[in-house]
Amino acid sequence: MLRITVPNDIQERLHLALMKAGDRECGGVLMGEHVGVNHFAVRELSLQKPGGIASFVRSLTGAVKAIQAFCRARGDNFTRFNYLGEWHSHPLFSVQPSSTDHATMRSLATDVKVGANFAVLLIFRLNSNCKLEGSAHTYLPDGSIYQSVLDLENVQ
Repeated sequence: MLRITVPNDIQERLHLALMKAGDRECGGVLMGEHVGVNHFAVRELSLQKPGGIASFVRSLTGAVKAIQAFCRARGDNFTRFNYLGEWHSHPLFSVQPSSTDHATMRSLATDVKVGANFAVLLIFRLNSNCKLEGSAHTYLPDGSIYQSVLDLENVQ
């Protein structure tokens, strides 16, 4: 099981994106740092235009550019800094992945052209107190799916 830490600065960006999107889903890609055994910290995320009430479509071109820029800025140290996966919001629904979410992420993780060791999906929403809540799931190349630990650092 993976542990995914979301630092305060990334939480603030997510909070603003969710506030701006309102009832529409939004999302993007996650880039992170390998900080320990089965432990990754989100260091950057892309923000795409909000989608519909119950859908979000990822821009492949924007995702690739964001990942390339992130890795290049960190000296292309791919074993430490790399693509983690995807994130999006479920503003009106549970933060658990839908069957479409599972199918999309499983397809990504099992695609030999992608060559990923895993792909993480983080889903967020703002609760009734306007606090960030979410879930984390990891998808492996063998098609298996595991719930992961989502560690939201305490906002100071």
